[in-house]
Amino acid sequence: MTEKFIPLADRFLVTQQIAPKDAALAAAEGVSLIVNNRPDGEAPGQPKSDDIARAATEAGISYVHIPVDGRGISQGHISALKKALEDNGDGKALAFCRTGTRSTILQAYLQASEGRAPDEIIAEAAAAGYDISGHAPALQALCGA
Repeated sequence: MTEKFIPLADRFLVTQQIAPKDAALAAAEGVSLIVNNRPDGEAPGQPKSDDIARAATEAGISYVHIPVDGRGISQGHISALKKALEDNGDGKALAFCRTGTRSTILQAYLQASEGRAPDEIIAEAAAAGYDISGHAPALQALCGA
């Protein structure tokens, strides 16, 4: 496993912004789905979603764009990630944004909405290098705790 892609959960990796050339690296690591959580045009010089999607397709990887902007994560984002992961079956997914944090939080919200304990989710993210402890109240609300 490359250090660029950080294991977050079973078959779910996160990373910072990738370039189209990274799709081949992801394929070599067994990734079958790339999830882009970064809106196009967020920063100058950022690769366009369409360019990464094209590279993913060329590498034999599915691709989905679920942009999360400054307004935060909505139920629509959670549902879109759930569908993408279900469509990916037992395959490995790689989610990215600017730093990997939004991707980590979105996956955490999905897990909480499916009933996973917030403390477990927060600990898993911390082990991957992401402090999402400030999201504990939202995770608790999502899991019904």
